[in-house]
Amino acid sequence: MSERPAQQQPYPGRSGDMTPRPRDEMRDYTGSGLLEGRRALITGGDSGIGRAVAVAFAKEGADVAITYLSEDADARRTAALVEQEGRRCLTLGGDMAEERHCREVVEHAARGLGGLDVLVLHHGTQQPVQDLRQIDDRQLLRTFTVNVFSLLWTVQAALDHLGKGSSIVITGSINGLRGNASLIDYAASKAAAMNLAQSLAQHLMERGIRVNSVAPGPVWTPLIPATLPEEKVETFGRQAPMGRAAEPDEIAPSYVFFASDRLSSYYTGQTLVPAGGEIHPG
Repeated sequence: MSERPAQQQPYPGRSGDMTPRPRDEMRDYTGSGLLEGRRALITGGDSGIGRAVAVAFAKEGADVAITYLSEDADARRTAALVEQEGRRCLTLGGDMAEERHCREVVEHAARGLGGLDVLVLHHGTQQPVQDLRQIDDRQLLRTFTVNVFSLLWTVQAALDHLGKGSSIVITGSINGLRGNASLIDYAASKAAAMNLAQSLAQHLMERGIRVNSVAPGPVWTPLIPATLPEEKVETFGRQAPMGRAAEPDEIAPSYVFFASDRLSSYYTGQTLVPAGGEIHPG
């Protein structure tokens, strides 16, 4: 019997409907004050990696704001987990494909938290295809608007609030490093997102703002049963050298590393690749 049975659910997916549920609550994680007093906006923070990052940040002493598309129950759960750590959590629903929304969530987060020190751009979308000709203009524009354009809009708005010592972390993907036969537009958009992080790192260096990216391999999150065919869900992650997908809890510490000036003050324009043993130079 498969460790993860064949399953599907409507986009964008919900943690509570997954079998098994992801480990994304950082229950075994102990903070050490690495982000004490910091204020973080985490896009796509309702579930999966985003939830794990929000809880890890809270355990390190940060107040957080999270954005999400429409997964109200997951967002409430994440907020409850953050608040259990004695930290504040704002939840901001809406579509990051809309420029106005991207700019508004920054203002709401900065106002609600009393400023911003860390920006984690984790939201994203994907839609696999069997034939290149299935990618129409609508899908292509949606993929790049959510995965690339919105990053620039959000960073532009955040620059009114981020100062010296601030950190921006962008979620890339292993697919952005080596492509993917069925996630063609997604892989291209993630390559663009990681290149954007490198360009922003150079552009913002004089302002003392560090910009880095995390490029995970396969991770068990709601996006998987919400976008992949059942048979691919059943075998998801087996292609990794370690033979399995990661749990979100295993990825979140990479974001803590980049967010903490104590740990990564000499890192900017870099990419961490938690990919289960898949090696990429650079």
